[in-house]
Amino acid sequence: MHEAFKEEDIVNKVGGRFKLSSLIQKRLVALNRGAPPLVELQTKDKVAIVVEEIMENKIYLDTSGDLRVADGEEGAAADDGPSLADL
Repeated sequence: MHEAFKEEDIVNKVGGRFKLSSLIQKRLVALNRGAPPLVELQTKDKVAIVVEEIMENKIYLDTSGDLRVADGEEGAAADDGPSLADL
């Protein structure tokens, strides 16, 4: 289990457990489809990458529940993730 999930900080950062789960799932789909990681970690563990992206405010869910990449991220497009129809 990832240490970040033992703390409430990550849950509070995204607005609750449901939103956290949704954000992680959507970003994992994007990474599996070839989207580049937004952080540099010495791991191939995609969940660890997503957690770090959340903690560094690189990704978030918009008000409609879609995955968004924070403005100013070079090489990353907001539409790297799946549409809701793909899930």
